[in-house]
Amino acid sequence: MKQLFISIVLVFIGNITTVNAQQDTVKSVCASQKTEIQTPSDFDIWMRSDWGFSMTGGTNYFLGDISSHDVVVLKPNFGIGLEKKLNEYILWKGNFMQGRLSGEKEKFEMGGIANLYFIAKITEYSSVFEFDLLDVLQGPQERKASLNAYAGFGIVDFRTQRKNLVTKQVLQSYGFDGFQLAKPTREMVYPVGVVFEYNVTKALAFNFDVSLRIVNSDKVDAYIANANNTIFADMYNYTGIGFTYKFGYKDCDFDGVPNRLDKCPGTPYGLPVGPDGCITDRDNDGIADNEDVCPDMPGPANTKGCPDTDGDGIADKDDKCIYDKGTIEMFGCPDADGDGIADKDDKCPKEKGTIELHGCPDADADGIADFEDRCPNQFGPAVLNGCPDTDGDGIADIDDKCPKEPGLSKNIGCPEVKKEVLKIFERALTGIQFETGKDVILKASYPILDQVVQVMLQNPSYNLEINGHTDNVGDPQKNMELSDKRAKAVQNYLISKGVAKERTIARGFGDTLPIADNKTPQGKSKNRRVEFKVVFQSIIIEE
Repeated sequence: MKQLFISIVLVFIGNITTVNAQQDTVKSVCASQKTEIQTPSDFDIWMRSDWGFSMTGGTNYFLGDISSHDVVVLKPNFGIGLEKKLNEYILWKGNFMQGRLSGEKEKFEMGGIANLYFIAKITEYSSVFEFDLLDVLQGPQERKASLNAYAGFGIVDFRTQRKNLVTKQVLQSYGFDGFQLAKPTREMVYPVGVVFEYNVTKALAFNFDVSLRIVNSDKVDAYIANANNTIFADMYNYTGIGFTYKFGYKDCDFDGVPNRLDKCPGTPYGLPVGPDGCITDRDNDGIADNEDVCPDMPGPANTKGCPDTDGDGIADKDDKCIYDKGTIEMFGCPDADGDGIADKDDKCPKEKGTIELHGCPDADADGIADFEDRCPNQFGPAVLNGCPDTDGDGIADIDDKCPKEPGLSKNIGCPEVKKEVLKIFERALTGIQFETGKDVILKASYPILDQVVQVMLQNPSYNLEINGHTDNVGDPQKNMELSDKRAKAVQNYLISKGVAKERTIARGFGDTLPIADNKTPQGKSKNRRVEFKVVFQSIIIEE
């Protein structure tokens, strides 16, 4: 191992002395090609290094069953690594490390004397992926210093002996056959950590590494506290310093294609190129990728190489209606009614409207779109679907039989007929008398009729249906005519007392609507009647 280490150091020192010569050679090759390129900085040249070789040294600190914060035991560690830059952000690194681990435990956490210690020799082979946190946050840029995070996996071989701290007696071991060395125990290990790196020169970087190694076992300290828990039980911390030598390839125009493969060595710096080093046109639309906003999708020149499905001059990526021709103002969408609201968002695309109503008109300006407004030409509240309510009874005028007088919904917006009025009408059923077989009202009926007149005069919203009825004695046709004449006689009496004709209607029903049995004198008497019914709708005058 010592010979290997000395050889690596000598090779490294030799390479350091030739770094400047190599860079000069690169510049000379580029100059010989007489290409007019924007030359990147020396740092950018270094950034194009593909590979790196590293050497580190440091200490290990065990974290497991046999470890104590009262006694910090640090053990040396040495490692070498080979890294490969995969892209601007990610670096792969393979590591080989050798070192020692040790720990002591005088007392158990729950009480009692432990008097245990262990010592282990470890060899680690791991593969990790590393990325620059600053590049992720700010994008790749020229930096002398970087902060990298890494994670990966590998294997660790170890030989461990757990002993009594006082007697030095071996209590448990792995990788030993008695006191003789045996095949080491092998387990998976998962390294995670951070690395601070500072670029001393173009090719040489100093680094400081702090990491945690998680072992897929509880055997490293030869002490298994819980036989049922053997996953990720032992861990150890590694802290080390080292250096990395970085080397790359010759690329005169710095386009990412080595000189030996570059068919267009004079490509201006920073332009996209293909595997042959020539500027690419990946979508074959005749627009070079460096000028093509959509280099992977063919498109016309007027949209900078981006597709325009509807041919409205607005690239699909900026067009909110890629299948319908539109305007720039509408982000590529049509606006058929010209109200400033794209048809796709316009609930009334053929009628000019307002933004508040999603493009729909509102003729009465009540905040309700005409197509949802029951009364589109009359201002009204939303709770009544845009219809007015003149009397404020909560029933829209369009549905209110008494729109100027507050009423009840069960009466279709009209007020409830008073109880005393109903009693008057009940008395009128039997109180209005006629001469036998005639339509002449007897004087005894005048008092009750006068009460009906007073009701009508005091309640101008009332309209009155006057319905005449007979019993079933006699000819039905004559009964029908008689009931009609008697109803009209009552109507004429009310009119003569000041009740407007248009507020009443008189009709005869003959014997068709009995309210009692016509087989008895009492029933016949009840069926011979004049009924009054208050209504609030307009009366149709029959001439």
